[in-house]
Amino acid sequence: MPLSPAVERDLVHDRTIVCRGWRRVDGMWDIEGHLVDTKTYGFPNEFRGQVHAGQPIHDMWLRLTIDADLSVIDAEAATDAGPFPICPDITPNFKRLIGLNIGAGWRRTVRERLGGVEGCTHLVELLGPLATTAYQTIFGEKSRMRREAEARGDAPPEAKKSGRPPLLDSCHAFAEHSPVVARLWPDWHAKPAETQPLDAE
Repeated sequence: MPLSPAVERDLVHDRTIVCRGWRRVDGMWDIEGHLVDTKTYGFPNEFRGQVHAGQPIHDMWLRLTIDADLSVIDAEAATDAGPFPICPDITPNFKRLIGLNIGAGWRRTVRERLGGVEGCTHLVELLGPLATTAYQTIFGEKSRMRREAEARGDAPPEAKKSGRPPLLDSCHAFAEHSPVVARLWPDWHAKPAETQPLDAE
């Protein structure tokens, strides 16, 4: 277990999010997310009646069909379970994602189109991990295919890359002064500034 041992406790709520990336036969990519909330006890719901322990409070799906450039070609949402009967009514709004690009400004644009009463809190939250799943799926697969081509000896010469790497300074590991950047993008590596003595002139 990666965390330290916990004190004695009882499980109350479980949220499970599963995201998967699929390569389609037509060259597109499907990025799917599934969110399920359950509780360990039953409780009354004004609209559903008794919700039993382990019965989903939320059971929601979201699929983004994207191209290799991370542009959304299609979007589909489904709510199999929600606390209110009108929860599924908002799912067609997720078609508003069509035409967006998963990249800089993704979360802001999602909020503009689907924030507040225009969307569903849980489905909108699911778009965060779906975006990172899209990156992991497509760029991981491109890297794998390039490695396999190189192993066969038929990889095309890699085009010289220009411009700032998109991931530079996006997290601790990709900080411009990190050893990771020094190895992956040496032209963009900045050595940490040396600390000058306080009495230095």
